Formats: sequence, C-alpha cells, structure tokens
Amino acid sequence: MGQAINAKILTPALCRAARGLLDWTQSELADRSGVSRSTVRDYEGNRHDVHRATEAQLRLAFESGGVSFVSLDDDTVAVCAR
Repeated sequence: MGQAINAKILTPALCRAARGLLDWTQSELADRSGVSRSTVRDYEGNRHDVHRATEAQLRLAFESGGVSFVSLDDDTVAVCAR
C-alpha cells in the first residue's frame, strides 16, 4: 500500500537523458546533487540501483537545473526542458 506514490521515477536512462538536456557531465551532476560521481556512473551504467534519498537528490538537482519529469498516459516518464 502506498508503493505507487513512492515508486522510483528516475531510471538510469532518464538520468542520462536529463544530463543530456542540461549538457552536464557526470561530475557536474555529482557536484550539483551532492552524490558521488562513482554513484552517478554506476547507476547510469546499470551497475546498481540507488536509494530513494539519492534519487531525490538527483531529481532535485535536475529540477533546479530546469528539467521536468512528466508522466505520460501509458505510465511511462519522460524528461523535458522547462
């Protein structure tokens, strides 16, 4: 119960896409989010998952940088520039 509300939105592919929209390197994302560069690298490379708190830090950095995460009708999530 409540799992859907707390479900992770940021996938490794969306993380790479959001970085691409902002033209950020992994190091820039790490600096702006307070997450280590190795965590960003490993997550984007599908080496491991991230905790909810880490996902929240990454999303906040992206959103502060001008990216929006949009839920589509088929329950997928897309990224776009604001």
